[in-house]
Amino acid sequence: MKKTKFSPSLMTMDLDKFNDQITFLNNHVESYHVDIMDGHYVPNITLSPWFIEQVKKISDVPISAHLMVTDPAFWVDELLKVDTDYICIHAEVINGVAFRLINKIQDHNKKVGIVLNPETPIDTIKPYIKYLDKITIMTVDPGFAGEKFIDETLDKIVELRQLREENNYNYLIEMDGSSNKKTFSKIQRANPDIYILGRSGLFGLDDEIDKAWYKMIDDFNEALSQV
Repeated sequence: MKKTKFSPSLMTMDLDKFNDQITFLNNHVESYHVDIMDGHYVPNITLSPWFIEQVKKISDVPISAHLMVTDPAFWVDELLKVDTDYICIHAEVINGVAFRLINKIQDHNKKVGIVLNPETPIDTIKPYIKYLDKITIMTVDPGFAGEKFIDETLDKIVELRQLREENNYNYLIEMDGSSNKKTFSKIQRANPDIYILGRSGLFGLDDEIDKAWYKMIDDFNEALSQV
């Protein structure tokens, strides 16, 4: 069985325990997920390229920035300045500039990701899917933590895996939203490569990050026994 990759969503971490939580997680996760919201594409405002700089001071773990913004070109430039490893843009906002932004990110030797909202079909990204390093499926409506899990989104994870196998594509498949004890088993049936973990799946399980982590692992293993 392939090793499951976990990517903590740092928007939901305890910022008063920033150093302790990052230092512990550095030894356990494959990437960090950083939400950047501009207050326009979604009503919330969250993290920033400056935050990524702070994480990089104490971590070598790859950072994936999830752009929920109306002007992705501006934010791509800002994220390249801080050496962001993965830059992930919503498909809904890049019509007309998709190839330009993909080329810019990869010309800087960084990875490019595309994010699909629950209502957005995979056909939207087929013109450039072969160039992508990662595709993120939103399993909740974007913009806030704690949203309701949308079961229908799992079909897109299955479809993406089939497309990858049939065409020898190289993208990773990631799920984002309400990944926790209640949903692990249904998500695993769809079989993404990366689980993004937020408050309900990791940071809210215990005040101490080590206890929260091992509680998450127990929850995940229990869910796998049900698949």
